[in-house]
Amino acid sequence: MRMAKEDWTEAVYDVVRQTPKGKVTTYGSIAKLVGATPRMVGWAMNQSHNQVPKVPAHRVVNRVGLLSGRMHFSPPSSMQKLLEGEGIKIKDHQIINFAKHLWQPE
Repeated sequence: MRMAKEDWTEAVYDVVRQTPKGKVTTYGSIAKLVGATPRMVGWAMNQSHNQVPKVPAHRVVNRVGLLSGRMHFSPPSSMQKLLEGEGIKIKDHQIINFAKHLWQPE
């Protein structure tokens, strides 16, 4: 069964909003949970910056902890700054000790 765009987009936002401060999740983990593709999750994240309630899009990274969505933040360095503000260390646009910070939605 296919969900309407609004339904899967809202499902993505709901999962991202549940991601705890100081943790990150992945496009793939969200996609698996809501029945979408990782690329679709990326599209939703690109459109999330003006959502109410706020969607902490900075907490969504790729499967190896790379800040692959950073170019969609203004400025691109703000994704890293937001994560560092939550205690996550980053080097070369990748989360250090990724497994420690990974949150798997269920």
